[in-house]
Amino acid sequence: MANPFRDGSDALGAPAAPSLSSSQSPSQSPPPPLHSPEAGPACETTSLDDRLNVGVSASLTLGSDALLVLDDTPVDSKRIRCCGLSLAGKNNSTRSISYYHILWAEQADDGRIVIEYAHTISKTSLRPAIISYRLDKPGSAVAAAWIEKLLARAYGASQRNKRIKVLINPFGGPGGAEKTYYKQIAPIFASARCELSVEKTQYNGHAVEIGQNLDIDTYDVVACCSGDGVPHEVWNGLGKRSDAALALYKTAVVQLPCGSGNALSWNFNGTSDASAAALAIVKGLRTPLDLASVTQGDQRILSFLSQTLGIIAEADLATEHLRWMGGHRFTWGILTRLVRKKSYPVDIAVQVTHATKPAIRAAYRAATAHASSHNHVDTRPVPLATQPLPPSSTAQTRPLYPQNGPSSPTPTSAPSTQATWPTCRPTQTFFPPPSPQTAVSTSFASAPIFRVEGP
Repeated sequence: MANPFRDGSDALGAPAAPSLSSSQSPSQSPPPPLHSPEAGPACETTSLDDRLNVGVSASLTLGSDALLVLDDTPVDSKRIRCCGLSLAGKNNSTRSISYYHILWAEQADDGRIVIEYAHTISKTSLRPAIISYRLDKPGSAVAAAWIEKLLARAYGASQRNKRIKVLINPFGGPGGAEKTYYKQIAPIFASARCELSVEKTQYNGHAVEIGQNLDIDTYDVVACCSGDGVPHEVWNGLGKRSDAALALYKTAVVQLPCGSGNALSWNFNGTSDASAAALAIVKGLRTPLDLASVTQGDQRILSFLSQTLGIIAEADLATEHLRWMGGHRFTWGILTRLVRKKSYPVDIAVQVTHATKPAIRAAYRAATAHASSHNHVDTRPVPLATQPLPPSSTAQTRPLYPQNGPSSPTPTSAPSTQATWPTCRPTQTFFPPPSPQTAVSTSFASAPIFRVEGP
């Protein structure tokens, strides 16, 4: 996404200038509604150019926020009898399809106009559907112009025909990512005419290698059919490149929720439904995303979600063999360690950047001075092709303790957690929304960068 995704259309449930800017937190932008895109007629004024007559007595009209479909075509199945006479009934179908749900439109070779859209089949799930009518004048310039106008309203500033590198993790979560992709995700991408390259990860760390070797001029998006682990690997792979700054700038990384933990999708899309996330990617705008830089000795790791140590970290790492449990493995891991009363000796030193409230306010205002909720233009300078990641702060090059500092850590069972995003579990906001700053990566969301560094 809270829905940090902003679709570029003037669509129902997706305003022309919504949702997310560099100054807006994920929890403040609601996701596009997933109620049926087909609603009753809307009362509005439209020009003649917005109406296209199709079929015998049907028309397609571009409304202010939706496509209006009026169909009074006679239907034999609705024949009625009156005074011994058999009369043909009428379809009397008038409905609207929100622009957010419009995936594609074109003139077919047989002289028909075909419109593909995402149809709601449950409270959260979608699947492609088609409406088709024979044009009065097949191949006419009027029909071509009307179709282009429909697509312009459906996509707005969002890129059409996105070039997507799809990574499927067959081992993630309960292990159903491949089935989920082909059943729920691929049909949405196909209907939107996205260009796809699909690859399955083979082993732990494979996505890091894919990110390191990715042709960043070939793909617009890396879409991970997985939990939160594969996007993490992709970002770290991009960060290891000699052109890391440019790779992170150009390549959007998104999640199609198929794992145990799907926090990335909850923060970006406000959903854990794969089909709804696929639609959000199709309609999403490229948005700067900040990453956290975590250093331990000479090792540097990029983090996008949360940074934990203690019981929370071990509950994740020690339950890898329980992935078949899905998200319940985290609960099991925490409960078993609470029963054992396990402690984690640690001392934490905090390096203060802004020590007073006025200094914090000044830093926040400086970071958000040029932000606008209606401006999605990326004003960051394009990095050089040879530019690596910016260096970590000086905290990593010197001890956090004085020379005669504490020699024995204090035992504690309390977890230590830092976060880049507010939501780590479905429907639960653990942390306050972050304040945005200059981003180092690109996705369909925005958050600030901070660093968690240790000796």
